[in-house]
Amino acid sequence: MPLTETHELHRRRFGRNVGVALSLVAFCVIVFGLTVAKIRQGSEMEAFDHSVRPSVTVGEEGQ
Repeated sequence: MPLTETHELHRRRFGRNVGVALSLVAFCVIVFGLTVAKIRQGSEMEAFDHSVRPSVTVGEEGQ
């Protein structure tokens, strides 16, 4: 129990901080979910590894 009563401004600021914290947690959950979904399709992905990949290069027919 605090010695002095909490000022109204601090209560409003606390409510705003809780809202920002929940928004940040929601954003992190969305990014994590997208990351997991993208990793599950890892066999279909090809990373940029500075090497020639036949599946990406244009053949003679494409020109």
